[in-house]
Parts: sequence; structure tokens; C-alpha cells
Amino acid sequence: MAALPYEIFVGLRYLRAKRRNRTISLNTFVSVTGVTLGVAALIGTVGIMTGFKEDIQAKIVGTTAHVIVQDRMKDAMSDYGPVVQRAETVPDVVAATPFILKQVMLTTQAGAHGVVLRGIDPTKEGKVTELEKNLAAGNLSDLGHPVTVNLPPADNPNGPPQPSEKPGIILGKELALRLGAFPGDIVSIVSPVGPISAMGMVPKIRPFAVIGIFHSGMYEYDSSLAYIDLAEAQKFFGMGDTVTGIELKVTDVFRANEVARSVEQALGFSYGARDWMQMNRNLLSALKLEKTMMFLLLVLITIVASFNIVSTLTMIVNEKQKEIAILKAMGATRKSIRRIFMLNGLIIGLSGTAIGIPLGYTFLWLIQTFWTFDPTVYYISKIPVHVLGEDVLLVAGSAILISFAATVYPSLQAAKLEPVDALRYE
Repeated sequence: MAALPYEIFVGLRYLRAKRRNRTISLNTFVSVTGVTLGVAALIGTVGIMTGFKEDIQAKIVGTTAHVIVQDRMKDAMSDYGPVVQRAETVPDVVAATPFILKQVMLTTQAGAHGVVLRGIDPTKEGKVTELEKNLAAGNLSDLGHPVTVNLPPADNPNGPPQPSEKPGIILGKELALRLGAFPGDIVSIVSPVGPISAMGMVPKIRPFAVIGIFHSGMYEYDSSLAYIDLAEAQKFFGMGDTVTGIELKVTDVFRANEVARSVEQALGFSYGARDWMQMNRNLLSALKLEKTMMFLLLVLITIVASFNIVSTLTMIVNEKQKEIAILKAMGATRKSIRRIFMLNGLIIGLSGTAIGIPLGYTFLWLIQTFWTFDPTVYYISKIPVHVLGEDVLLVAGSAILISFAATVYPSLQAAKLEPVDALRYE
């Protein structure tokens, strides 16, 4: 068995303090603690940022389609039946369904609110998005049938209520609260684009009965989305047998861009496909930038700890001048002396990293276990956490690299020491 290089034993001995001088030992402890706290803070922050990003991504792909196909030449798609069939034959496409997307205003006695109205096929929507799973009240299948509600006669608002059939509508949770509309209530859809009369364009208004409430967990969707049956949307907007586009579900959401390109090739140049990452580029880019900036800011903690390493090794060099001179007189080269102090810095960095990583995991476990929220207020009950292996390697690598860089100056100073100068007055 080969013996370990003597530089390791000498370096470890230098990190320990003699009885008459505990300063070096204290500085070593402070340096290791600084690296430990920096690594733990980085692991905790990166884990939380990744958890939030993945939570938002899951809510996005659960509410919207993975890929949307539209006609490049026209605003509406007329031959959507064959397009759906062809799109479903593309590899990695799970399901496809047509949809209509329009901006309208919903009004009730309690108020009015502008929303994005989606016309969907209730029999297929559950295969493409998570709308059916996100329903807090009602059934998606009820969207395709008229709903019987009791309303006062149109010619006598104060008269006794009479049964009347109205098409159904599904509202987001926050939208329903704003409008004061719940299952069984009536809301009016107002479209600014209507028939043209002598007075100009007349807004189109039609009452719908609320048959369901969905809760996606994302405020932007819950406060501005509403769903009606595809046929009712075509009738209300006067679109005939056309739709806005086709929405697709794919097997791997992170390969949606590749699938979108395959769909375009299968359908031809007149059809364009966009994946969910393209449609939410601003949000995802902001999350990525925020994670990167938080990482860079918290690296400063490790950099501060590296100054402690510099001071510790500088003190060791000053105190151990005689020992260093003796080593050089016995034949130790400058390279060996440099290696001794570089190993000291690496030992501090490795020790701090080895302690900081489990400490960071413990911090995340405590946050997930004991830090809870009211989901009705914050949309989440616990802080989402997910630590990626590549993030751990990046944190550990940066900490060790910074610790190693801190050894350069002290090791060079030690290597320059001349035995004659150090031993002159001994």
C-alpha cells in the first residue's frame, strides 16, 4: 500500500493549534463555518427557487395545452376535423381537441369583469388539459347540455320565476368570487363585436348558467378564464363551423418544442404550432433569471468565507516560517510548500461543503414540515421544494473552487520564503 504524501500530514498539523496559540484553530473553525453557511444557504435557496418554478410549470401545463396549432393564413380554422386526426397520428401526441378563444366581458348584478372565454369540447378537453381534475364544483360533462334554471319572465321581471333552459359556463374560483356568481346563478356574456345597426355596432349579450367552478392554483388563470361549450361559442360569436385552433397534449412536456416542429411538418406550412414554453416565455425567463441572480448573490457568502481562509493561511505562514525553512532545507521544493497550503484551503472547503450540504437539506425539510400557509389566501399550503442533482454539484463545485482560489496568495508567499532569512536569528 502506497504511503500518503507528506504534504497532507504537514498541512493537517498546521491547521491544528498549539497550546500557546489558539488563534489559528479559531480562524480555521470560522473559515469552515463560513463555507458551511454559504453552501447551506445556496442549497436552501436553489431548492426553493426550483420548487417554485416546477410548481408554476405544473399549474401552467395543467390548465393550458402543451402545444397549440393555428392556421397561419386565417384567424379561424375551418377544416379542424381532419387536422385533429392528422395531429393525433404524430408520435408523442397523446390527444388533440379544437378550441375557441375570445375576449369578452362577464356581467352580473354584483359587477362586471373582462375575461378570456374558451369554447371547448367537453368530451375531449379532459384528455388534453387538467380542467376536469381542477373542478372544485360541477362536472365537465354538464357543459354540453342546457341547464334548467328558474328565472322571472322577460316581460314581467317581478313575476313568479319560471323554468328556463340556458347554456352552461365554468368560471375560475377568483372570477366567481369577483362576480358573486356560484353554481346555479346566471351571468351574461357581453361581446363588443355584434351586429351592425343604424346606430353602429351593437354589443352581443347572452345569459349563461354557472355549472362549475375550477381552481387551478394559479391566480392569473382563476381570475380571468371561463369555459363554455364549443358549439355554443361558435353560435354566440357567429363563427359557423370554424374554431380558433387545435390544442394538443404530448407525452413529455419538456420535449413539447420538438413535438411542435413534428406537428408542423405533418400538417404542412399553412399550420403553425407553438409549445407552452413559447407561450409563457416571459414568466419562465423571469423565474430562471431570478434563480440565477439569487445564486450569484448568495455566492458572496462563500466569497466572504474565502477571506477568512486567506487570513488563516497567512497567519499559518507567518507563524510557521521556521518550520517551512527547515522543510526547504531538508529538500522540500517550492511546489511541495505550495501544495501544503493549497491542501489546507481544500480541506477547509471540502469540510465546509460536506457539512453544508446536509445542513441545507435539513433547512429545507424544516421549512416543508413546519412552515405552512392558508391555501385560500396563498394558493399553496407548503413551500414547494425540489433540489436537483446538478444544482448540488454546482454549489459544491463553486464552494470548493472559491476555497481553492483563496489559497493562491498565501501558498505563493510560503513558497518564496528563503531558509536563510527564516533561520538567521535562530
